[in-house]
Amino acid sequence: MKPIKVMTVFGTRPEAIKMAPLVRELQRRSEFQEVTVVTAQHRQMLDQVLAIFKIQPDYDLDIMQQQQTLGQITSRVLLGLEEIIIKEKPDLVLVHGDTTTSFAASLATFYHETKLGHVEAGLRTWQKYSPYPEEMNRQMTDVLTDLYFAPTDESRANLLAEHHPAANIFVTGNTAIDALRQTVRPDYHHQVLDRIDPHHKIILVTMHRRENQGAPMKRVFQVMRQVVDQVSDVEIIFPVHLNPAVQTLAKDVLGNDPRIHLIKPLDVIDFHNLAAQAYFIMTDSGGVQEEAPSLGKPVLVLRDTTERPEGVAAGTLKLVGTQPDKVRAAMLLLLNDAATYQQMAQAKNPYGDGHAAEKICQAILTKIGRQQA
Repeated sequence: MKPIKVMTVFGTRPEAIKMAPLVRELQRRSEFQEVTVVTAQHRQMLDQVLAIFKIQPDYDLDIMQQQQTLGQITSRVLLGLEEIIIKEKPDLVLVHGDTTTSFAASLATFYHETKLGHVEAGLRTWQKYSPYPEEMNRQMTDVLTDLYFAPTDESRANLLAEHHPAANIFVTGNTAIDALRQTVRPDYHHQVLDRIDPHHKIILVTMHRRENQGAPMKRVFQVMRQVVDQVSDVEIIFPVHLNPAVQTLAKDVLGNDPRIHLIKPLDVIDFHNLAAQAYFIMTDSGGVQEEAPSLGKPVLVLRDTTERPEGVAAGTLKLVGTQPDKVRAAMLLLLNDAATYQQMAQAKNPYGDGHAAEKICQAILTKIGRQQA
């Protein structure tokens, strides 16, 4: 049997982190011919991940432009990928998650009547604009998908509720956990740690989502500064997103405090290892909600909804939104109540065992390999 040609398509830093273990597994196995396509929806941050995981793309659409709109991203990916699909004729195209790259690539795949696999399928908030545009990106991608690789049983249930065929849904765990197995190091050190009292508790922060920019983000930043002023043994590390709106607000509200460390965005190795050394994490990111449970770190989710309710149910995540009183209370509870902290820190990770990439490859062999035999 000839190898199954699998084209992987991704374009942002979070996608690259989660697709990297799968790309490497496909390349390792003789049953597959892997073709890597990157869109570079995020150029600089994507390149960092490619270098770390030693992935050399076969095609690079290089679409990123300053202040790009969602429409521009969609059209550039759609047009650029069309030529590649025609040339390569893949047996299967794999996309990940909920980015605009993933939706546009899914549409291009459909237009050329090619099978589509969706890694991290089935996540839902059921709210059109929360998060925006991710919720509709993933829903529309799943409408076009042939093989669904759901990270959890709850994601599978979401897909079944939408009447997607059960025979094409595989629960695999999340490839984010696979990536952690390759990046966390016991001897890790970062220069920002030289500026932090080793007896202090570190809060690692990420915040960048479109719906949080502006007033919601300002409220959270103000609370973080107040808590640092109130609690003497706390320090914050905040890798600030490159978005100018986030950069400006972070400097205005959080700058010039010796215990708040605004640093450049981190590559995946730095972020995973600093997360491992943090006391707890505050984030509006999706991927961090999956990674932190494997590290035993409580997460305060700076959103009103999450497409990862398994973490909330397990007790490792707490939805706090962006209202000052709720954010402040949640921070102080974790800092001052050891029992609450330990309950969250020791909660069972619901996102898999670190072997998701292997399970996805086996599922592809089961479905497509059988059809080609």
